[in-house]
Amino acid sequence: MTTATPTSEARERLLRTASALFYAEGIRGVGVDRVVAEAGVTRATFYRHFPGKQDLVVAYLRGVDATVRERAGEVPADAAAAAGWLRALTSLVGDTVCGVGFRGCAFINAAAEHPDPASAVRQAVRVHREWLEGSVRTALTTVGHPEPADAARRWLVLRDGAMVAGYLADPVQAQAALDAGVAELIAAAGQPVG
Repeated sequence: MTTATPTSEARERLLRTASALFYAEGIRGVGVDRVVAEAGVTRATFYRHFPGKQDLVVAYLRGVDATVRERAGEVPADAAAAAGWLRALTSLVGDTVCGVGFRGCAFINAAAEHPDPASAVRQAVRVHREWLEGSVRTALTTVGHPEPADAARRWLVLRDGAMVAGYLADPVQAQAALDAGVAELIAAAGQPVG
């Protein structure tokens, strides 16, 4: 039996504050004291909800993961609809890359700051990436791609590249390259590109 994480207004305020700060300034650059001060809670309140900073970071990443999953939705069982789902997911990535205040992928950024693959932070990153790759693989299988696992890995690399290039260079070019690469993956399955 899974126990749900208790929610409270103070916990949500801590998480909102930390999420904004972690994304804008980096995880290591933001301490618990700053999160507590900007959230307007006491240290005791913080520790009542999060045993430590790493727990807050994991909750932040789980929140980003839940938002992406909700926006993506389920992969449809119909081939044409699954191709549309993949295009929509790719557009979601492109919209993110071109969005105001874009500072890279929250998961790539977190992994860069937490090099230990066994850490809880890296495990949260891995869960998101496995879901993402698995969902894309399911969509590509549904559309009839001859090598859906390989194509899903390529999609993830295209997505990662667009996320990094969108932050470091021209986000419009990054989105265009992502769109072109995904169009090739969909075309390889015999589905209409547009």
